[in-house]
Amino acid sequence: MRMTSRIASHHAVSCALLGIYGTQVCPFIDTLSFAQLITPILITFLGLHGCRRTLQIWLNSKTAIEKIKSQFKIDLFLFIIAGVALATYNSAVHQFPFESGLKVVFGMAVLGFYIACDLGLRYEHSLALELQKSGRHLEIDQSPYPLTKKFCWFASICAVVLAVVVSLVLAKDLVWLTQQTDGKSLHTAALHVSLEVAFVLLVMLAYILSIISAHGSNLALFLDSQKKVLNKVAEGELGARVPIASNDEFGVIASHTNLTIETLEVRTEELAQMRDVTILALASLAETRDNETGAHILRTQQYVKVLAEHLKDHPRFSAVLTDPMIDLLYKSAPLHDAGKVGIPDAILLKPGKLTDEEYSIMKQHPSIGSMALRSAQSVLGENSFLSVACEIMDTHHEKWDGSGYPNGLKAYEIPISGRLMALADVYDALISERVYKAAFTHEEAKAIIIDGRGSHFDPDVVDAFLEIEATFVRIAKEFAKPSLALKSAA
Repeated sequence: MRMTSRIASHHAVSCALLGIYGTQVCPFIDTLSFAQLITPILITFLGLHGCRRTLQIWLNSKTAIEKIKSQFKIDLFLFIIAGVALATYNSAVHQFPFESGLKVVFGMAVLGFYIACDLGLRYEHSLALELQKSGRHLEIDQSPYPLTKKFCWFASICAVVLAVVVSLVLAKDLVWLTQQTDGKSLHTAALHVSLEVAFVLLVMLAYILSIISAHGSNLALFLDSQKKVLNKVAEGELGARVPIASNDEFGVIASHTNLTIETLEVRTEELAQMRDVTILALASLAETRDNETGAHILRTQQYVKVLAEHLKDHPRFSAVLTDPMIDLLYKSAPLHDAGKVGIPDAILLKPGKLTDEEYSIMKQHPSIGSMALRSAQSVLGENSFLSVACEIMDTHHEKWDGSGYPNGLKAYEIPISGRLMALADVYDALISERVYKAAFTHEEAKAIIIDGRGSHFDPDVVDAFLEIEATFVRIAKEFAKPSLALKSAA
């Protein structure tokens, strides 16, 4: 609707401008009465507008690229044909000479050129907005016409048109000036000539500025889209794409940007899969040392996830528990006891309670695991996954009151990952049967956790556990069998 309204406005303004232009550049047209001047112009533009509306229906059936290419040619061609028709009418009815007809055709061609440029750019802008909303893209040419050449052609045509139109106005007025005899008439004539030249310059400047504005708007839209998408990619959102909305260098840049993002997305997915395989391998290694570990690592992984999701809107947790962080916690949780591979079998598999000396050795497993990952981190560099996995390994046995191990961290010194893992690990240990104890019921485990609120566990994490305890019970039942664990862990 906006484009239709703009076309109608252009045609109405052009109709008026052509009448003024004719009287300023052609002494023959200047001899016509207002009715003789305006009637054929109105009829010509009504016919032009009708043809344009009919052709718009045909254009709408074309692809966006075909429409972009055809629209400029159609608008320019219609104005030239209308100019020829008007010149032919003047020649046939008023016997105007050939040069008068050329001036009319030239004027219509100039108006058609500017209007075609403006409408083409406005259409590209509306198309870009539409594509942004729908998420679709143009299929651009492999070798679109360069923008640099378009600018050169536009600037050259504008310069030539300006020189020709001003020359035509001055040529007509110089003849008129030579007919003035007294000083007062010459002064009035000179003012009249100056106003005519100023009017021509203002009209052309208005069209040129309109086209520059349209192109600037398109450029700003493209750069804004590019900037937004690159910002999203920088934040890790690799599903973002730049709308390909123009058949030029900007379209090529957008296409190459999207291809780069797609390649990055594939590589990131491959790295994520390698990470998950590594976790699975380490978790499997832990299971080979301790048959009780298999189902335990999967259940605790699920507990950590549901706790994190429940707490992500909590004011003390929201800054850390973003969706990407929750995914990292979920992926890293199975590694919390991977350090047990460094514990001797005699202690790890002992069918009974550990001695104080044996327990001291068992308490080394968080440090063993985190040191192994930190060695990898020193080679691979900073990595969010390794950092979170190290935190979980190193701090899941720390206690809120500072009595935990291996570092005796207290309260908020313990990272959120360790606080979540601590509750998940203890809960699952309580409800699981061990060689040295029977399994506790959920209610018994719940009572022990409540008793540890503010001493062993973060009070907010305990509160979250109590609010979703039914989910814990469901997870414990769903992943009760060790055989299910590593099949689902990946």
